[in-house]
Amino acid sequence: MEQIKSTSLASEAFDRVVEAITSGEFEPGQKISEAHLARQLGISRGPIREALHRLEGRLVSRVPRIGVRVIQFGEEELRQLFYLREAMEGMAARLAAENASDKWLRSLEAMLQRHSSEIEGAGKRVYRQRTSDEDFHFSIAQASKCENIERLLLNEVYYQLRIHRLRSSRQPGRADKALKEHFEIVEQLKQRNPDGAEEAMRAHIRAARESSLAML
Repeated sequence: MEQIKSTSLASEAFDRVVEAITSGEFEPGQKISEAHLARQLGISRGPIREALHRLEGRLVSRVPRIGVRVIQFGEEELRQLFYLREAMEGMAARLAAENASDKWLRSLEAMLQRHSSEIEGAGKRVYRQRTSDEDFHFSIAQASKCENIERLLLNEVYYQLRIHRLRSSRQPGRADKALKEHFEIVEQLKQRNPDGAEEAMRAHIRAARESSLAML
């Protein structure tokens, strides 16, 4: 990781720690050292401590006498997380088909074209959506115009899923298949078909669930 040079240390540290965990730099269950992270980023331990505190229950857990570890899910916990995601993201896609602007749809399709180029560049080995601005599911949740769905998905579920989405996308053939499923969702959104958009999203989440469970 590159050292932080920004004056907004707390916010920058938070973003860097999230990226480090969700990019696979830390494995589920691995212990995280505040001192090590601080040295890597070239800052004091205070902003790191604050970032990890904000991420407790999302991406990390604090174990007495051991310290902070990357959150780890068992099979049933992961399955239930995907059940929740399927229900909420399916409804988000339905609402986006009804509420989203044509301009947003064009930008979403352009995003997937960029993703397609990146997947090709990675030899179709991984589907990585590095930032919230380039995250397909994040964008649809926002376009739903439903504050409760957006809050629950983006503040509670989103961080945990980023770990599993990256790991799942590394399975042979999954990155290319996930991209095709995203394009199918966009096609239903462009047709302003709420039923079709919801079903396409649910089918995509079910496929992601099976892929993630296989990784366990």
